[in-house]
Amino acid sequence: MPALFRAALPLLAAATLAACASGSLTSPPSAWADARQLVLVTTADWDADHGQLRRYERADGEREWHLVGEASPVMVGRTGSAWGIGLHPMPIGGPQKREGDGRAPAGVFHIGTAFGYAADATTAWPYQAMQASDYCIDVSDSPLYNRIVNANAVGTAAVAGSTEPMRRDLHADGDQRYRWGFVIEHNPTHRAGAGSCIFAHLWKAPGETTAGCTAMAEPAMQQLLGWLQPTHKPVFVLLPLTEFGELRQAWGLPRLEGNR
Repeated sequence: MPALFRAALPLLAAATLAACASGSLTSPPSAWADARQLVLVTTADWDADHGQLRRYERADGEREWHLVGEASPVMVGRTGSAWGIGLHPMPIGGPQKREGDGRAPAGVFHIGTAFGYAADATTAWPYQAMQASDYCIDVSDSPLYNRIVNANAVGTAAVAGSTEPMRRDLHADGDQRYRWGFVIEHNPTHRAGAGSCIFAHLWKAPGETTAGCTAMAEPAMQQLLGWLQPTHKPVFVLLPLTEFGELRQAWGLPRLEGNR
């Protein structure tokens, strides 16, 4: 072993330990390197139940992100956020998302199908009109866990116990929160108990938290749906500000004021 390399080993070991202690893994963001649209939600800390949503885009082959429009207020989980399962390497430290914990999953995620009560929507993004028989299964031991299914196809017994009817207007006293929304693809391998049915959707009222979704006013949602383009391979990112600052450069995320 060359003497120069031997001399560098203690420094490399110290740097590795420091990275682990800080809770920040620095794997290259190859899983979303080709994304040209990015939806970013930042919160004050792990326990914050609200935050800011911003939209960014970049040209093909460009590294730097450019802000689109203005930030919008959003509500997240009633108990804050926690590391979810998505495209990102799992950092060390911080809470881990679990079923029923009331936390929104943090990390980088694919954006899934848009959905709503209307027969169609003004969006280029894939859209599915929800029916009274559509449910998202939040029962951890179900083989259909973390999937949107139609009871007419899978049988009523298969959706028994689910607390997530997708037509909340018909099943939950006219609730309009799922009138427009899209799936955030947390836990895409359907790991039991790791959290399910995570969406971006309308809020019931300003200041009202969610069970783990990201909720916003209707104009903000309409802007998102009208802006998302499948060819741009958009991703959804949610991070507390401290974690955002630690991971921004390593994960290739946009620059925020006061975050280098």
